[in-house]
This record gives sequence, C-alpha cells and structure tokens, in this order.
Amino acid sequence: MNGVIEGFFVIGAVILVGYLVGRTGVLGPSATQVLSRTSFFVATPALLFVTLARADVGAVLSSALLVTGVTSSLACLLYVPVGMLRRRPGGETAIGSMAAGYVNAGNLGLPIAAYALGDAAEMAPILLFQLGVLTPVFTTVLDILSERANGTRPALLRTVTAPLRNPIAVATAAGLIVSATGFIPPEPVMAPIELLANLAVPGMLLAFGISLRGAALPGRSKEIVPSLVAVVVIKNLVHPLLALLLGLLLGLEGHALLAVVVCAALPSAQNVFGYAVRFDQGVALARESALTTTILSLPVLFLVVALLA
Repeated sequence: MNGVIEGFFVIGAVILVGYLVGRTGVLGPSATQVLSRTSFFVATPALLFVTLARADVGAVLSSALLVTGVTSSLACLLYVPVGMLRRRPGGETAIGSMAAGYVNAGNLGLPIAAYALGDAAEMAPILLFQLGVLTPVFTTVLDILSERANGTRPALLRTVTAPLRNPIAVATAAGLIVSATGFIPPEPVMAPIELLANLAVPGMLLAFGISLRGAALPGRSKEIVPSLVAVVVIKNLVHPLLALLLGLLLGLEGHALLAVVVCAALPSAQNVFGYAVRFDQGVALARESALTTTILSLPVLFLVVALLA
C-alpha cells in the first residue's frame, strides 16, 4: 500500500507547486502553453528515445504485453462511440479516447510498481506499448484533426507523411531502432538527451497544476459532463475489469495477474493534457479527466491490491 500512497504524493506535490506558480503569475499568462509545448517538442521526444533505446524489447514480449495492448486499445475504442453519438469535435473525441485508455505509467505507475509490486520493471510492458504505439498514433491523429479544426484540409501527401513531422513519432522510431540494433550512442551524445528527458514529466505536471488556477471544479461544465463520466467509467472501472478477465483467460495468476490489473487501474496520464494543450483540442476534458480519474483511482488501486496481492 505504501507504493500507492507514495506515487500519489509525488505527483500531487508537483501539481501543487504548479498551482501555486499559477496563482503567483511569476511565469506569465502563457506558462501552460509554453511548458506544454516545451514538453511536447523537446522533452518528451528525448524521454521516449532514451527509454526505448535502453529497453529490452524482447524481454517484455509476454502475456503482460498482450493484456496491456488489448485492454488499452479496447478502452480507447470504447470511448469513440460516445464522442460520435454526442457529435463532439473530432479532436475532443480523440483526447477522450486517449484519456480512457492511456494510463499514468510513468510518474505514478513506476513508484507504485516499485513498492506495491516489488519491481518497477512491471511497468515495462505498458510503457513500451504506450510509447511505441499509442503515443505516435494519437499525436499523429491529433495533428491532422487540429489542422482540419483550423479550417484547413491537409493534402493527401501531408496526411500520409504526418508521422515524419511528429517529433514523438520520430523519437519513438529512433528509440526502437537503437534498441533493436543494440547500438547505444556514446555518452557525450546521450548525456544532453537524458538531461532534456528529465524535464518531460515535471514539465507536464507543472503545466497541469498551473492550468488548475481559475479552472472550474470537475463536472461543473454541463457540456462535457457526459464525456467526462464516460471517461471515468471506462478508465476507473472497465479498463481494470478487462485486464482481470483477459488475464484469467490467458491463465495468469498470483503476482502476474496483480501486475496487469494494477497497470490497467492507473488513472489517465497527465501527458494527455499536455497533448490537448499542444493541439488545442479537448483541453477541458483532458484536465478534468486527469484530475477525476486520479482521485478515483486511489480506492480502486487499494481494492485491487487487497483482493489480488
């Protein structure tokens, strides 16, 4: 249980610092946008490259990765009909879909895995899937949808080559190539990349905290309440339940089953908010989803650990 508490304390403390910075206004009115764009264009690509370059991709190709890939994809897809039926903008629907299945595996999942599961490496499958699949796919989709929302319809060639202009997709591909070939760039090359990578998580958390200054409490905006409820139900209830059922179907038990369910029970990642700000799509839904699912995930995680540990 200590790992769950510590993980929540860490992200809560950094978000609180961001909120206080927002109240003082020391970073100016554009702080959220600047921090989010810095994280997106500079720090997150560096983090993706460093993480994937040093990952043993073969070691995480396991049942846990299968459960993660299937359940995260299903959780994301389950939200899409909600956005379509409510006739919400495509960008907001993409953000809601991402919030429903993209978990906070980094700054919250790693400490929880280290203390509650006994090994931070338990997060490797979900980190690999999110970094290698979900992140480049969603950011590319958001890139295309944001252009259309601005009244421009990108040419077919520009649409097809969108991943090549996406720093996250490029960094992901580069990291996977380095991992597959086994060639790690020399330390003088990796050191500045690692330094920039260390900015990604705190940058997004600070931006999230700053954005809470003056923001309405979750659920106050009637326009997004149905979408928020859908995200919360899928993320906090359906996603871990899917992981439990698929894990049992694949014959997982004991610690292995606990690990995949804990991963699925993690809340929406603050990264989703960062991407929402970067593309100016579904910002309110992203902010309220991250905050609400984080609060509600605490009792869910306690219950999962109590029942399956």
